[in-house]
Amino acid sequence: MTYKILITDDLSPQGLAYLEQAGDVDFDIMIGLTTEDLIKQIAGYDALIVRSSVQVNEDVLAAASRLRVVGRAGVGVDNIDVPAASMRGIIVMNTPGANTIATAEHTMTLLLALCRHVPQAYTRLKQGHWDRKNFMGIQLYRKIIGIIGMGRIGAAVATRCQAFGMNVITYDPFLSDEAARELKVKSVTLAELYAQADFIALHAALTPKTKKMIDAKAIAQMKDGVRLINTARGALVDEAALVTGLQSGKISGAALDVFTEEPLSPQSPLLGMDNVIVTPHLAASTIEAQRDVGTQIVLQVLDALRDVDFRNAINMPFSDASLLRTM
Repeated sequence: MTYKILITDDLSPQGLAYLEQAGDVDFDIMIGLTTEDLIKQIAGYDALIVRSSVQVNEDVLAAASRLRVVGRAGVGVDNIDVPAASMRGIIVMNTPGANTIATAEHTMTLLLALCRHVPQAYTRLKQGHWDRKNFMGIQLYRKIIGIIGMGRIGAAVATRCQAFGMNVITYDPFLSDEAARELKVKSVTLAELYAQADFIALHAALTPKTKKMIDAKAIAQMKDGVRLINTARGALVDEAALVTGLQSGKISGAALDVFTEEPLSPQSPLLGMDNVIVTPHLAASTIEAQRDVGTQIVLQVLDALRDVDFRNAINMPFSDASLLRTM
């Protein structure tokens, strides 16, 4: 049997090489598809590999008469209607570990740049001004960072913050006391985190409960002068409330890699604020992370199509294909 796979985003050469070497696979790459385009194309495919540029909604899945697997090259699956896929018996899988280090390192990059005004000082010096007095920074040492979401990335950030001598507190309702002790972090309530943290780093998944969790009410509970870092999902933050907090000084600075709408509009008020650092969703953009994401999702999809293994499937409890075949 020959399996047909549709790829809608850039994938690493290493990942494509595995597809080219597979004797039982035909694949097509169609980048820039709209939802309507995807609906028209999807019917003839057994698997779909995406990143975040397309929405795999119920209409797409309804048109996917042969589809067995949706592979997300990355972590977040908020662009995939997972319940609708489950109802149709379609496996949804991601690559949760492939970009952990890259994202954690980018979080630290933004954290340090925020403390020391690196982009602003760079721009000023490039303009010919030797300006030291306007860029007084702060140290990380002995500051409290509150990490919301202590999964793989949150834990990697915690370890790196501890290396800088920071005290790490966390809010994660799924984190056990034993895991918190192993990570040497202190679990607190969300209200306690807001009240205590000098820095807040967002590493939570986007769900209906976490959408716009950083809103005006949350900001009002935060420590005066708090600094916010978001490399997770833009929709975790109410951007209008964030702008108000930044303008008032309640939030002294923000470093953002993700936004509610991407690409970020040139008219966004965030771009005109001197206490905001922005990057265009670069957290996972390293050579190593993209190599690993591409190869992992291809190998996972191939194994799932061949009924060999279903690792990192987020909507089915099976890790052993033989168990699935007996049911």
